[in-house]
Amino acid sequence: MTVSLEQLRRCHVAVDLGAARTRVYVKGAGLVVDQPSVAAVNIRNGALIAVGEFAEQMTGRTPDYIRVTRPVSGGTVVDIDMAQRMLRHLLGEKLRRQLRRKPRLRAAACTPHEADPLAQRATVETLVGLGARRVELVDTLIAAAVGCGLPVEQPTATMIMMCGAATTQVAVLSLGSIVTAARIPVGGEAVDHAVIQHLRHQHELMLPSQSVRPLQIALSENGLTPQGPSTTEIHGRDVATGLARSVRVDTAAVRDAIHTPLTAVLDSIGRILRDCPPDLVADLGDRGIMMVGGSALLPGLDQMLRDSTGMPVHIAERPDVCAVQGLGEMMEGNIASMVLSPLTT
Repeated sequence: MTVSLEQLRRCHVAVDLGAARTRVYVKGAGLVVDQPSVAAVNIRNGALIAVGEFAEQMTGRTPDYIRVTRPVSGGTVVDIDMAQRMLRHLLGEKLRRQLRRKPRLRAAACTPHEADPLAQRATVETLVGLGARRVELVDTLIAAAVGCGLPVEQPTATMIMMCGAATTQVAVLSLGSIVTAARIPVGGEAVDHAVIQHLRHQHELMLPSQSVRPLQIALSENGLTPQGPSTTEIHGRDVATGLARSVRVDTAAVRDAIHTPLTAVLDSIGRILRDCPPDLVADLGDRGIMMVGGSALLPGLDQMLRDSTGMPVHIAERPDVCAVQGLGEMMEGNIASMVLSPLTT
């Protein structure tokens, strides 16, 4: 999956197919699509009813003949046909006509670190079905590092943590390449699920997980830190009666529930640091960790990493769009490649 900057400069459109959101960057126009990766389908006749935000609002509120589906899971396309239909409607007829005028349309796409060949092929086929004659694949970690302004081409270590909805990817970069990396099947959805399960088991309360972020409701502005009120009021549905009910929950207990799925992420960071050369680890002690991805905004997660690693932790200015912005920067030719020429004697 090695692709040169020269090949990326020939691309016309960049796509980041995420489990939570789909983003499209068009060369010369910038970010043109930033919508949830959701589609609603009439299963009686196969008609596509809605995509993006409107389809996400329909989750859990549809009759039996309408199915709300997510064609992307963990950064991998699991339903190629539905992903193509979703992308067509998200782009719109006007933008699709503009792209069709491009001679030999080229596209770039993000793929998770160490994605298997079948996952890569699914991404390529999705974009080829939209008219792309050639598709360049870029590791999400490298694209996100470029998008948030990290000096990835320098001979110094930078650690990036990509916090997605379904997975978390952590890597140490140097000289434009990945030195060591890990991909953990824990993301924002796992954290939300941990909160939902805690409230269900301890308080017999069910939350509408698709319509709200239960974590933000439960913790308000306190995040994963112990500051703030000791209890929080939460509204939901009683498991036994099915009626609306409000309870006051202990925020410390909710924080403990959240820490459980995040333990795997902390363990992976420790393994990565142990696998790194000592010189790179010394660089990381000064530079710290850069957090990107939509789940990087999880309240208090940055402080939790500081406490467990002892390193500085930073959140990108716009962590949710770093990957597609990085592809855009490379397409536009704003990134200069570092050429390592052999010495002559």
